Amino acid sequence: MSEFEKMISGQLYNAEVPQLRELRLRAALLCHQLEQLSPAEEETRIALLRELLGSVKGSLTVNPGFRCDYGSNITVGDNFYANYNCVILDCAPVTFGDNVLIGPNCSFYAAGHPLDAATRSSGLEFAKPITVGNDVWFGGSVTVLPGVTIRDGCVIGAGSVVTRDIPAGMVAVGNPCRPIKPAEERK
Repeated sequence: MSEFEKMISGQLYNAEVPQLRELRLRAALLCHQLEQLSPAEEETRIALLRELLGSVKGSLTVNPGFRCDYGSNITVGDNFYANYNCVILDCAPVTFGDNVLIGPNCSFYAAGHPLDAATRSSGLEFAKPITVGNDVWFGGSVTVLPGVTIRDGCVIGAGSVVTRDIPAGMVAVGNPCRPIKPAEERK
């Protein structure tokens, strides 16, 4: 089994093998190209994002400051919006549904490291998928950790650190992030 296959399947893997280093370099170069574009070059920006990301269902906006590890493990639904300085460490699949809005300075970390020092020092790491449903809104400076699923219709409050799954239709806030009330539309 290759280190890429181990990475995607959640097993311990060595991120410094040539194949993974080359894939990360590809993503870094495409992110760099995105940063060099003028705001007027929207069509070129979208074309580069479609080349970088694994799958794009429909329309998307990704503001400057976007960074990712691989890009190819990111799937976005229709009407995807990521504000400034979005970071997605996509060592495992990171999937976003339709109508996802991400505030500035948000981070999605599928990458993780072993807790015991000996394994961590050996250079091995792991990754767990992140899944975000449809119609989810993230306030600014939210961090989502490995293995989390956020179901449809949630609002994640600014500054939250999401360490566990969030059920559908909830407003969730805090560190650690917890559901506090149902998300209701104002009338």
